[in-house]
Amino acid sequence: MAPATPDTTALGVWPGTAYPLGATYDGAGTNFSVFSEAARRVELCLIDAGHRETRIPLDEVDGYVWHAYLPGIGPGQRYGFRVYGSFDPTKGLRCDPSKLLLDPYGKAFEGDFGADSAPYNFGQNSLGHTMTGVVINPYFDWADDRPPRRPYHETVIYEAHVKGMTVTHPAVPPELRGTFAGMAHPAIIEHLLGLGVTAVELMPVHQFLDDRILLDRGLRNYWGYNSFGYFAPHRGYAAGSSPAAAVTEFKTMVRAFHAAGIEVILDVVYNHTAEANEFGPTISFRGIDNAAYYRLVDDDPQHYMDYTGTGNSFNMRHPHALQLIMDSLRYWILDMHVDGFRFDLAATLARELHDVDRLSTFFDLVHQDPVVSQVKLIAEPWDVGEGGYQVGNFPVAWTEWNGKYRDTVRDYWRGRPATLGEFASRLTGSSDLYETTGRRPSASINFVTAHDGFTLSDLVSYNEKHNEANGEDNHDGEDYNRSWNCGIEGPTEDPEILDLRRRQSRNLLATLMLSQGTPMLLHGDEFGRTQQGNNNAYCQDSPLSWMDWTFMDTNADLLEFTRRAVALRAAHPVFRRRRFFDPAPEPDDLGDIAWFTPGGAPMTDADWETGFARSLAVFLNGDGIHEPGPRGERIADDSFLLCFNAHDQTLDFTLPDRRHGDAWSVALDCSAPTGRPAADPVLPACSTVQVPARCLLVLRRTA
Repeated sequence: MAPATPDTTALGVWPGTAYPLGATYDGAGTNFSVFSEAARRVELCLIDAGHRETRIPLDEVDGYVWHAYLPGIGPGQRYGFRVYGSFDPTKGLRCDPSKLLLDPYGKAFEGDFGADSAPYNFGQNSLGHTMTGVVINPYFDWADDRPPRRPYHETVIYEAHVKGMTVTHPAVPPELRGTFAGMAHPAIIEHLLGLGVTAVELMPVHQFLDDRILLDRGLRNYWGYNSFGYFAPHRGYAAGSSPAAAVTEFKTMVRAFHAAGIEVILDVVYNHTAEANEFGPTISFRGIDNAAYYRLVDDDPQHYMDYTGTGNSFNMRHPHALQLIMDSLRYWILDMHVDGFRFDLAATLARELHDVDRLSTFFDLVHQDPVVSQVKLIAEPWDVGEGGYQVGNFPVAWTEWNGKYRDTVRDYWRGRPATLGEFASRLTGSSDLYETTGRRPSASINFVTAHDGFTLSDLVSYNEKHNEANGEDNHDGEDYNRSWNCGIEGPTEDPEILDLRRRQSRNLLATLMLSQGTPMLLHGDEFGRTQQGNNNAYCQDSPLSWMDWTFMDTNADLLEFTRRAVALRAAHPVFRRRRFFDPAPEPDDLGDIAWFTPGGAPMTDADWETGFARSLAVFLNGDGIHEPGPRGERIADDSFLLCFNAHDQTLDFTLPDRRHGDAWSVALDCSAPTGRPAADPVLPACSTVQVPARCLLVLRRTA
């Protein structure tokens, strides 16, 4: 519990400083600072345990930043702001002093939102029906914590949900399940290390709000893409009861991951906030300075521009909105020690006017910032606005979720025609998307599945979405999934169907791990997590979305296969090159890559353009790696032949001539449950090897 509010008359109120914004404790007292150009008057409200408030006018104003320093006010103190100004929605003005407003720079929040309509109704006091900010102690013993700083080409990302990963794990103590402390448990870290994961990308952990429409349906905003606290770890992910428990536990989690050599990347949602459109709640930004923080319709400012499908868009044209984002990013790097960010609907952040502008102010600020520019920056390169699909168009130093990789790999393995050429491009790092912008193969964050859409198991088990549990009559979620149920929709006992589904899962996992670029694995795909065909489980805080750890035993073969595929990538730099392949080797030079038909002939233009072709082989020359190692040394590796057969029949593949290798052995067989073949014959040059229907066979040169 927070202490009772002190007598500020006795303590005195000092002028304080305009920067840093938010509530900053220095060991003797706390500086409070909030920006509002729309305000005529601002009050700091100190809240006691009984929801009684002491209001303190902020009389000092510098550049529209209202501030004061309160000696004796320290960690645990609850607080908020009341902003007095014009309420004229037709002009975009929405000040309402009846609302206790949360600090946009708040580092911890306490309490909950009431079920009534106080945050929604003008003139109705929201104290007791909203969360409150909490002053925190910024000091933490990081010991010898150091960022792993793993280069992209050595990175394997694992997208995870804090609660979903931990809430059912039998080795995690019940009181820690669903929390940051649960994520830091050795059992979770050991699982990730066993997979070969080098970075965990956490779905949103900024403080977020459950939508009232979901609560009315008995659901929750499970994914968390509804942020309002860009400096605060989500209170619901704290195991402890103290107001600042989430902060301490988050830092402890990061320290534990770093000790294991695993980076922490945050999925951040700066494109919109939880206040939604004009009918949403007033909890922070809207009441502080609506026109500064939100994009309003130019000729009708009572309405919000919505490039995100959530009701509002953050105003990237306003300097204080930009400052908040940059301050937030630096805070998470410097104070919370995170290693990078994945920016949700990042195209929205590039909209200064209407079009997506690759050279917008936000990207300029990021590139010039000596802190933010040095961590991993991953864009989700689209939004829902016109011209919002921007895969391949982000600036240097940014990587991107490669949606074209996902779509092409899915189409190839489900047997769609005319995909060979694009499949080859995606397999080799998508140079058509990234090379001309000065980026490397690692700019392509390759994924087949992510939180948004089918899991891997469902991708090979369902043709259609099955989102009935969401309460929207199955109208929500993507209709075109590029999935294939392998012959029967949903669960089946048919052994042939089950065998095909398992093989397709292995094909997709192996392709992901052996493609140039940076692979990302969705949590649970390593052992067949299912959402029963739900491709939009954003509101399913239930076993439907949680990890079912019994699958580690049920699908132990798939787990072992995944570990083997990740280990193969880690052991061989030929699968994770820093530079793109040389498309034009010197005459008589073997080159660093070569493409063959199943018959062993080099691929011709006609072969690439054959619409019905679904099979090919690619030679990766381990002696043809031209980029040096980290100390300038020459890199040499084994050579590999990847035989892709997406055809529905077994095919004979003829191996290349002796220039490419005298003998070959099987390194990974996607027709085998764990990837290890039953036999390991030596295959001489120019001989043939049978590749089963819908199968990837990986051969390693042995002589």
